[in-house]
Amino acid sequence: MAFATRQFVRALSSSASQAKRVAIKHVTVIGGGLMGAGIAQTAAATGHTVVLVDQTEDILKNSRKGIEDSLKKLVKKKFAEKPEAGAQFIQKTLNNFTTCTDPASVVHSTDLVIEAIVENLTVKNELFRTLDKFAPEHTIFASNTSSLPITEFANATTRQDRFGGLHFFNPVPLMKLVEVVRTPMTSQATADSLTDFVKELGKHPVACQDTPGFIVNRLLVPYLMEAVRLHERGHASKEDIDVAMKLGASYPMGPFELLDYVGLDTSKYIIDGWFELDPENPLFAPSPLLNSLVEEKKLGRKTGEGFYKYK
Repeated sequence: MAFATRQFVRALSSSASQAKRVAIKHVTVIGGGLMGAGIAQTAAATGHTVVLVDQTEDILKNSRKGIEDSLKKLVKKKFAEKPEAGAQFIQKTLNNFTTCTDPASVVHSTDLVIEAIVENLTVKNELFRTLDKFAPEHTIFASNTSSLPITEFANATTRQDRFGGLHFFNPVPLMKLVEVVRTPMTSQATADSLTDFVKELGKHPVACQDTPGFIVNRLLVPYLMEAVRLHERGHASKEDIDVAMKLGASYPMGPFELLDYVGLDTSKYIIDGWFELDPENPLFAPSPLLNSLVEEKKLGRKTGEGFYKYK
């Protein structure tokens, strides 16, 4: 059964026909990890008022330090011959940025909520369900998920027409692409508002329906998994597969190098989720080798060993 038909789509709220294009000026980012902090930094650097939210002050302290360090690196390249302008850029960005541990207390004045927390459907739904009670009617909700269905999140709220996906790529300040994801209920005004916002960030938006993996991961993850299966069948070594794709297709990394870079647990999580949604699709079939490596805690570069060993 197709992805869309597997999801429960509630009737649109009565305000659906009244949805208007929103000029996004105030942004609330939920989640102070790499992605959330990167999104917050990029929005603040482009003149938006940003509140970054996470559970503890310690997490937010680390997030702020990460943003400051990232800005300093960016300034060294962008303002190499204008140090004073670089210092002003950093200060202006930080002036647009605050932190908070209570999301309900800050969403009352926000135009856009971007969620970038743990990839857990239940946790995300509970967050959106709670914030929906406090955010103004015009506020748009968006998720930065890379693998979970946006429609499921929208159905946890009363603003299905004002809900979409904004899938950024890591590292956010440097990567130009953002996937703007529409559910069957997302209004045109909401899609336009999100697209305008992405352009204001200096990014390139691409539009996509709410399908597993959207565009990039839908093409990338099956490619990576097929490389693993090719190796599992004994048809080629992982080393030769990597070399073949780098020299034959001009890819900067081979599939096994990329899997180790991304994290084998992350790739397993994505493919397992897709397999649960559509077990008849051979592209989504799990890999015994990948499962074995994850079970052994060999997750790639971050643990020192995955398909390859790292010092």
